[in-house]
Amino acid sequence: MGKNIVVLNGSPRRCGNTAALVREFTRGAEEAGHTVTEFFLDGMEIHGCKGCFGGRSSRECPCVQQDDMGKIYPAVKDSDAVVLASPLYYWNLSGQLRTAVDRLFALEEGDGNLLRGCGRASCLLMAAEGNGFEDVRAYYDHLMEHLRWKNLGHVLAGGNMDTGDIAGKPELQAAYDLGRSIS
Repeated sequence: MGKNIVVLNGSPRRCGNTAALVREFTRGAEEAGHTVTEFFLDGMEIHGCKGCFGGRSSRECPCVQQDDMGKIYPAVKDSDAVVLASPLYYWNLSGQLRTAVDRLFALEEGDGNLLRGCGRASCLLMAAEGNGFEDVRAYYDHLMEHLRWKNLGHVLAGGNMDTGDIAGKPELQAAYDLGRSIS
């Protein structure tokens, strides 16, 4: 039976190296019979978390803020896997993706935890100019531990400065294989 997979794409480039990883992951996942829904975060209006603890997980939009996270919450609630995709910015996820991840906290608040546990899985897709992925891997692995999500792994593609630099590199095949391997 196919899985519901949500991709949170934190790249500001629709046709960049991160997008290429997402495309290959999606191709593999769809060929394996899964449904993939991608959210291109840079094109969405998502405000930073206010830290108000006013969220209620049971509401359709669990956060007190009314913005485009209202489109993401139901998809994440119904997902079997969440893919975090981002370029590497200052040894971490992009601001677009970090903001969305912070806002997912509303699903942990109030009337029941709809984020932590729940049998969900995740993987990390990243492209970067360099290869300094240690800090973001530590963050991601810790996040997976906190959320109690199955960590499906990482595809970390270094050496990609300009748009299109990733073409022909083995990380594209690794992203495809990762998407195809989800069971």
